[in-house]
Amino acid sequence: MAIRRKLIAGIASLLSVLLSGGVQAASDLNMRPGVTETSIGAFDLHMMVVWVMVAISVVVFGAMIYSFIFHRKSKNPTPATFSHSTSVEFVWTIIPIIILVYLTWPAVKLLVKMEDASESEMSIQVTGSQWKWHYKYLENDINFFSNLDRTLAVDDPNYLLEVDNMLVIPVDTKVRFLVTADDVIHSWWVPDLAVKKDAIPGFINETWTNIPAEHAGKIFRGQCTELCGKDHGFMPVVVKVLSKDDYKAWVATKNDERIAAEKAAAEAAAASWDMDKLMALGKTTYDAKCGMCHMPNGLGMPPTFPALKDSRIAKGPAEGHIDIVVNGKTGTSMAAYGAQLTDAEMAAVITYERNAWGNNTGDTVQPADIQAFKAGN
Repeated sequence: MAIRRKLIAGIASLLSVLLSGGVQAASDLNMRPGVTETSIGAFDLHMMVVWVMVAISVVVFGAMIYSFIFHRKSKNPTPATFSHSTSVEFVWTIIPIIILVYLTWPAVKLLVKMEDASESEMSIQVTGSQWKWHYKYLENDINFFSNLDRTLAVDDPNYLLEVDNMLVIPVDTKVRFLVTADDVIHSWWVPDLAVKKDAIPGFINETWTNIPAEHAGKIFRGQCTELCGKDHGFMPVVVKVLSKDDYKAWVATKNDERIAAEKAAAEAAAASWDMDKLMALGKTTYDAKCGMCHMPNGLGMPPTFPALKDSRIAKGPAEGHIDIVVNGKTGTSMAAYGAQLTDAEMAAVITYERNAWGNNTGDTVQPADIQAFKAGN
């Protein structure tokens, strides 16, 4: 009896350690609770399942250890003659059913809630492409691309997690996200918001979030979580949350920037650029947008990313070169840059590609040529 009491006390002590912080000590490895109602609900459900698993493990392993000690051969040389117990079989069938129902009911309720994007107050289209995100605010004339910020040093805490244009949303607002892709499958994931949706070409998946007011001014980070090609690990998601007044001011600023950009693009298209100016802007644009695939030396990484040095595109007719930069190429990794770059940037990068690395065609492509091409297509 003394041995039995010591064993039971040992099992109780082990359970006490687990409950008092043995598992919680590794909280940095645990699921994060997040900041929204659904993310906190997901965390609570996760922890409930964890502790149910702990309780089951303690009971099962406790029974096994007890049996190993007190029903060993040396202590019971004559084995029992019974083969089974209908009552015990009934019990160990009913108990798991009860546990599953207990866990399933709150899980289903939470899943239904997470999928219900009805009565949203604003909608944002999220489009994934290799390797960037395109955000389009459907209630405002605002859209922009979000690329990895490649200027951060390796020792920066946000290295590989920062972007040039953050997604901005207001607090206390149900925001609906319409998630899709224009090339391969991506996945838009922000763990603090409990938002993760696959971005699939030809399909629109729907999700939503609503961030409480106390988180105004905060930034939440995520990543693409679907292996989507060479730079899959370099397309982070960054969401900035503003108060409603600050968000209205941000919208006004973005509209002013759009009007100014349209005016500057029109002025640039009307101007005639010399070779030096086109090559300078072209190199800057190429290094930022094209060099990651076609390489800074223009040699690419065939066959997925063909070389531009001595290529048929770069040394062939200029119209074909303009077409592939503006419209991309279906079935390949070549994205369409017609909506991502200004006419001046496209003219400059095409001029650069046609004259860099020894291509030396002597051609110059003007912004007006890009405008004319777009007008004819």
